[in-house]
Amino acid sequence: MKEEMKLKDKVAIVTGGSRGIGRAVVAELARQGARVYFTFHRNAEAAAETEKATGARKLLCPQPDAETIVKTAEAVVAEAGRIDILVNNAGVHADQFLMLMPESEWTKVIDTNLNGAFRWAKAVTRPMLSAGGGAIINVASVSALVGVAGQTNYSASKGAILAFTRSLAAELGGKGIRVNAVAPGFIETDMTAVLPRDIKRRNLERILLKRFGSAAEVASVVAFLASDESAYIVGQTIVVDGGLTAAAL
Repeated sequence: MKEEMKLKDKVAIVTGGSRGIGRAVVAELARQGARVYFTFHRNAEAAAETEKATGARKLLCPQPDAETIVKTAEAVVAEAGRIDILVNNAGVHADQFLMLMPESEWTKVIDTNLNGAFRWAKAVTRPMLSAGGGAIINVASVSALVGVAGQTNYSASKGAILAFTRSLAAELGGKGIRVNAVAPGFIETDMTAVLPRDIKRRNLERILLKRFGSAAEVASVVAFLASDESAYIVGQTIVVDGGLTAAAL
């Protein structure tokens, strides 16, 4: 099998696939032969660009809308016949110190990042069981592993994703569905591009490789976990952070 076709004939859904890490994952899964669908919510222009660049299919589907998620998963099955891969990537952040954080911003982050992953995993479980197995990859963050001031909502959501991953793996592993997580560190995306220079400098000093990672480097790990090459890996979190947490722990 050619290296770039390791996911040939697989059907994948990537949530939040219009920008950043999500777009890189969509591109890599498509490059490796998968038939890829990706969701977006507000940025229709970025979604159209991703669709054009990758050949994947964009799907308007908000993370908080459980009914639309179920209908979207059903539409993919109706069109493609199956779902083999789910990448729970969609997420938001609303950084603020806890004493100043409105409860609405806590709830928004938890509902999008954690509850959205739950809704999507639930929606694809039956189709995957019908197909004889599958792979679910949850995108977490190193914020789940180290304390980050001003990110209690985001860190809590991503920490819960790691626990969710382990427990769901215990439920589904024996049925042929492998559940794993990826925890990226500082990655060159739109979000990190706007960080003040002094914050970038301080974080670069903490990273063993002395650079931020690329979205493509995260995407390659996601593709590995989606492929048969990781057939004996389940319930694990792979940290992609250039050594940030190795130096911090």
